[in-house]
Amino acid sequence: MKLFAEPDDKMRLDVYLSDETEYTRSYIKQLIDGGRVLLNGEKPKAGAIVKTGDEIDIDPPEPFVAARPAPEIPVDMIYEDGDIAVINKPQGLTVHPAPGNYDNTLVNALLAHLDSLSAINGALRPGIVHRLDKNTSGVMVVAKNDKAHLSLSRQIADRTVTKKYVAIVDGHLPSEEGRIDAPIGRNPRDRKLMAVVTGGRRAVTDYKLIERLKGHDYAEFRILTGRTHQIRVHAKYIGHPVTGDEQYGRGSFLGTKGQLLHARSLTFVHPTTGEEMTFTAPLPETFEKVLRALRDKDGN
Repeated sequence: MKLFAEPDDKMRLDVYLSDETEYTRSYIKQLIDGGRVLLNGEKPKAGAIVKTGDEIDIDPPEPFVAARPAPEIPVDMIYEDGDIAVINKPQGLTVHPAPGNYDNTLVNALLAHLDSLSAINGALRPGIVHRLDKNTSGVMVVAKNDKAHLSLSRQIADRTVTKKYVAIVDGHLPSEEGRIDAPIGRNPRDRKLMAVVTGGRRAVTDYKLIERLKGHDYAEFRILTGRTHQIRVHAKYIGHPVTGDEQYGRGSFLGTKGQLLHARSLTFVHPTTGEEMTFTAPLPETFEKVLRALRDKDGN
């Protein structure tokens, strides 16, 4: 796994990696002590200070199973060439294999439908440059070779990739547009969740109202940083969690299974041609159905 660091302040390597990955700080320290982490090509200490632009390679021991192709899982392909593939990920599909689910993921589908994927992130995450939560739908780019992977990863670290989402949230936002600037870190009560916490990493989300609905708002969100669960955590923080969110909100709404959050557009520079490209993904039917129902309630 390769990362290009973007800490907001000077941070210890083990702290930074525990925030950026699913691994605990103690496990990260084991990897560092075991020589499985490189900082700018050299073996560091756990307390090494990470600076913006540092190149970090993590090589955790792979499980005995690797991702297997799953041709039965469809891939909604938006665009493909020799370097990248842009897909519309459905809600409910996990991006990459992990303990408890090695076969029913986007990676398994990509292995069956694409002729190549980058190898930088190992046998369980081939091609994966960025992720969407399991119950978040929308546009994603995957890398078909290592050159493309490095280019896209660098763009994400440099914050030159533009990601725009749409969501239905509970209640009404405090203004038609605004910015949420609140630090995010691991929830001290549950490390699987994130929260706005003192000492967390800076997280900035811009929002813009699209439509007022009965008891809800339909809005666009743009993330200026890339923290785990950022929109969902920030929405909860301002008192308007994403509708249907089972972890940060009130759970199922009108029969939904998961949050009504959709990655609508993604803009980046093509790794080979240098062309700026923007891709969009249409709203899933579940999302449209809830919008129609809320509009009906509003008398529209």
